[in-house]
Parts: sequence; C-alpha cells; structure tokens
Amino acid sequence: MTATVDSSLQSAMEALAIPGIIVGHRLISVGDEHALMPAEAGTFAGSVVKVRRASGAARIVARALLAQSGHAGCAVPRSAAGDPIWPAGIIGSLAHDARVAVAAIATQREIAAVGIDIEPAEDLPAELLEMVATPGERRRIDDQPYGGRLLFVAKEAVYKAVYPLDRTFLEHHDVEVSISARKAVVRNGREVALRYCISSHLVVLAFLPAAR
Repeated sequence: MTATVDSSLQSAMEALAIPGIIVGHRLISVGDEHALMPAEAGTFAGSVVKVRRASGAARIVARALLAQSGHAGCAVPRSAAGDPIWPAGIIGSLAHDARVAVAAIATQREIAAVGIDIEPAEDLPAELLEMVATPGERRRIDDQPYGGRLLFVAKEAVYKAVYPLDRTFLEHHDVEVSISARKAVVRNGREVALRYCISSHLVVLAFLPAAR
C-alpha cells in the first residue's frame, strides 16, 4: 500500500500547532486528481493532470480537517481569483509542491486570517535571493538554515493569509519577515504571526488572531 503521509514531516508539523488552527498534509498520489468534487473540478478542467492531482490531494487534506470541525463532505471550490472558497464560518489555506500537499483551517471566531505554504528543504538559488529578500532580510539570512527558501515560503504564506482581507497583490519586498521574531509586517502595516517547521520540507503557517 502506498504511504499517504511522511512521518518525519508529520512530526515536524506538530510544531505548527496553534489554538484554533488545525493543519495536515498528504503525499500526492496517482489518482488524487479524481478527488476533485464536481463543484471543484470545473476551474481545473483546463489544467494538466499534475495540477489536478496536487489540487485533489490538497482537498483530501482539507476535507479531513473540515470533518474534524463538523463540516464533513464539503467541497472547496476555487474562486475566480484563485483562492479557496470555504464553508461559512471557516477560513483556510491550501498549498503544495511537487510531492506534498498541505492545508490549514480555522474558525473565523478564533482566527481572522490564515495562510500556509510548503517547499522542499533546499537552498534558494542565489540569483533569486535579491528578488525575494529585502536588504534587511539579507543581512540576517546567514542565521537561518535554508534562509532564502524559508523567507520565500513565509512570504507566500503571508500573502495567502492577508489577500482575502485586503484583496491587494503583494510583491516579495512588500512583506518584511523576521524568522527569529516569528512575525512579518506587510506594507500596509498589518503584522502577521508566523510558525514554521523544517524536515524534508519547509512549512510556514501565517495567521492573524480574531479581534476580541
């Protein structure tokens, strides 16, 4: 039987545990493309099998998390802007690389925004570092394993978290990340909390608590 989880990644992702947010992952497998429900499949009709498979895998993870929150069997279609559409009262985020799909969900009464992203635990090519990292971030880069790649993943997670709130496109330099402080500041002043883990992959969770 083909494994559907990476045990080392599963253990590492326990570090992402935040009250109010649940996360999960799945190894992308042949046949996952068939997991797309009719309400989801339409926006992927023109996509290659590789994209449909990864998107199906991410939704398998999402549906497992939704079931834990009392929303079993829900579709997670994609909006015209490309972000997932969640059941009422739920927010969430999906991501995948070539091998692994991840998802995070939360209730809106506890969390205002959430984003997740994943990349292999590999160094970022040097020619991409200046595009991703601000001058301040580049000065701190040597203090963190896979520093450039981790910045990239963090910024992608932040974008996924704040886009549903602001509907504003962000460049990489519009987000200033401090891995050591576990936070990011967006150009409009939003401060976003971060959690991350490192194993075979880099996974970053970005979130904003709900206003009390």
